[in-house]
Order: sequence, then structure tokens, then C-alpha cells
Amino acid sequence: MAPVRKTTHSRKTAARKSTRRATSKRWSQRVTRESDALDLKRGVFKLTSAKKIADSLKRSAEHSSRRKAGAYRSALSMLTFYINRAGKTLPKTQRDRLERAKGELKRAFGRE
Repeated sequence: MAPVRKTTHSRKTAARKSTRRATSKRWSQRVTRESDALDLKRGVFKLTSAKKIADSLKRSAEHSSRRKAGAYRSALSMLTFYINRAGKTLPKTQRDRLERAKGELKRAFGRE
């Protein structure tokens, strides 16, 4: 009786993992584009002032026809989503600015 030859399972798994990893890297981009989120101004999170970021998010939230929740909740959700998705790659100065923008957003909506 001839010995049974094993298939190279590790190659198939490795190929499958790399495909899965490539598509899962961009899920947040797809969510931002296709979900009932906000129609954000391009580069809003790169603005130099926390107040400018909050004002832009507020304006977008109030004029968006895609949101399901209230304007404040939608704007805060998008800001938090961006901070969380950037993760460790977000420079400390920008992270601090975005965290300050949360407070500015709260003030802009009179939630303080």
C-alpha cells in the first residue's frame, strides 16, 4: 500500500489569511462611505484647531440627510470612530486635538 500524501494545508491557510487581511483593512472606509453616517467635509479631522473640527462636524451633522440619530450623537460618533480606527498610528498632538474637539462639540451643541 502506498503512503498517503498530505496536502499542504499551511499554504492554503496562509493564502486565505492574506486575502482576508487585505479586505478587512478597508472595512472602516467602506463603513464611512456606505453607512447612514454623515457627509463629512474632506480633511475635517486634519484641521488645525479643535474648534474648527467641532464646528465642521456640527455643520455636517445638522445638514446631513444620511444620519439616523440626532446631530450631536452622529457628530460625536464620527469623531470617536475616527480616533478609534486611527489607533496607535495617530500622532499624540493630533489625538489631543481630536479629544479637545469632543469638548468643543459638546459646547457647540449646548450639552455642557
